Amino acid sequence: MSDDTRRYPIGPFAWDPDSTPEKRRKWTDAIRSVPTELRTALSGLPDGGIDRSYREGGWTVRQIVHHLADGHMNMFVRFKLAMTEESPPVKPFDETTWAETSDGKDAPIDPSLEILAGVHERWAWLLDRLSDDDFAKTVAHPVNGATSLDRMLQYFAWHGRHHVAHIASVR
Repeated sequence: MSDDTRRYPIGPFAWDPDSTPEKRRKWTDAIRSVPTELRTALSGLPDGGIDRSYREGGWTVRQIVHHLADGHMNMFVRFKLAMTEESPPVKPFDETTWAETSDGKDAPIDPSLEILAGVHERWAWLLDRLSDDDFAKTVAHPVNGATSLDRMLQYFAWHGRHHVAHIASVR
């Protein structure tokens, strides 16, 4: 398996500029299913698998689980900000540095699994009720510029599956 395949087991993110309500339902379903798919991937890990990396130089499974909780909490907040403010500025976070903090490297994963379950349930509930106009709302990202909720939905539908595939590859 090539390093690119290990790094991007489902392929790199690809923006779909032709978003439709049907496609958004599929992306929302992908977000809704991340907690269940993650638990399934974790259930098949070998002994010690939680602290194995999916590739040389990559994060451990434990770090990926905590990263998913960190990143998806941040995205849910960004969605709420975009829904309640006019193109609010958002602050990026250094996910690599966050993964190296003691809670990212060593903490039990159960709290992060619970966070993901709750955040994804709320997030999917919200997504099911957004209009086309809502998906056009944006946040102001200092690196990426104006980023629509539609683009963030697509990215995070991919992001969850991307990291679940990393964990499944450790099995």
